[in-house]
Amino acid sequence: MTGRMTRPAVIYMCYDGILEPLGESQVVAYLQILADAYDIHLISFEKPADTARREHASRMATRLRASGITWHPRRYHKHPKILSTLWDMGAAMVLAVWLSFRHRARLLHARSVLCAAMLYPARVLGRGRFLVDIRGFWADERVDGGMIRADGLVYRVLKVMEKMLLRRADHVVTLTRASVPVLRNDPRLGRTVAPITVIPTCADLKLFSPGERHPSAPLTIGYAGQIGTWYMLDEMLAFFAAVKRHRPDARLLIVNKNQQAAIHDAIVRLGIDPTSVEIAGTDREGMPAYMRRMDAGLALIHPFFSKIASAPTKLAEYLGCGVPVVGNAGCGDMVRIIEEDRVGVAMADTDPVTIEAAALALLDRLRDPDLPDRCVAAAQRHFSLGDGADRYRAIYRSLVDEAA
Repeated sequence: MTGRMTRPAVIYMCYDGILEPLGESQVVAYLQILADAYDIHLISFEKPADTARREHASRMATRLRASGITWHPRRYHKHPKILSTLWDMGAAMVLAVWLSFRHRARLLHARSVLCAAMLYPARVLGRGRFLVDIRGFWADERVDGGMIRADGLVYRVLKVMEKMLLRRADHVVTLTRASVPVLRNDPRLGRTVAPITVIPTCADLKLFSPGERHPSAPLTIGYAGQIGTWYMLDEMLAFFAAVKRHRPDARLLIVNKNQQAAIHDAIVRLGIDPTSVEIAGTDREGMPAYMRRMDAGLALIHPFFSKIASAPTKLAEYLGCGVPVVGNAGCGDMVRIIEEDRVGVAMADTDPVTIEAAALALLDRLRDPDLPDRCVAAAQRHFSLGDGADRYRAIYRSLVDEAA
């Protein structure tokens, strides 16, 4: 590894904790690849429940040190609701400004619009270039998720801030092709003129890889992940019920750690035989083994405006394991990938008639012996961690050269 003094300094901020699976897979995995050429200072917000797992936190700190990454963990505060966020933001702004001057940061990388707001003072006061890496249409996600009102003052303030930050970015990263024309042309997002690069949510395809399925295993429809704000549990259960009407031997496998009681209640409410459903919990390392048992993976998401800019991680993980996907229109590039690569079934909506037709279409597609191989090839083409890191490296190089 090149010496720290010869590597340009980068301040990277994410509001997700890197002790959580998402932060580990979508932040640390990239930064470890980039750290050979950059002196990365990582600011993250860690939940007390995660830092209480001291052995896990210690392993992460050791892993980052070994990669040459300096970690500046901040405690995530949830209460009181608005004041806690303002406290987190104020403390992070001060830290970012200090790090920017202390290390003469050449690049400020914000993973979300909220983090862009926290890094912006360092951008104004320092000389680093400003990379805004959006995970969705941030302010609109708060409305779609029921957190704030579309006609309220908070939304208007957030939209002003979001548009200002996107307009003042030196480069914007987005997860989906579908979001690019919206970022360029829609006044709700500020019509940024900065260069835009699409880097979808990638997966570790060495971990999420195909495995052998037992020929006598029952037809298994699967879902992996959380339920709640974005994912349509009732519609996914309705899809399984439609499959089961045509294949009575079909089983449903749901991999979810913390919401099993709510899932069981929904199964009973919709009249699905609980004996045909398995609900299991696991960590990230154990997830591929469950996915390999699936014949198809479900990813039905509420088609909100904000979801145009979203890319579900599970799409990449299903495909990496050779599992075709059942998805719906309105979520980023999911339908385009499913249809162009022929790796599952894409639904225009989730009406009962559409669900019934999609169930029959899936059973027909599952007869194709080449389907699993196409899924793996699609994952490699769209969601390779190495390809994503290469795109980030190209952005870093161009922005750091500008800041020189």
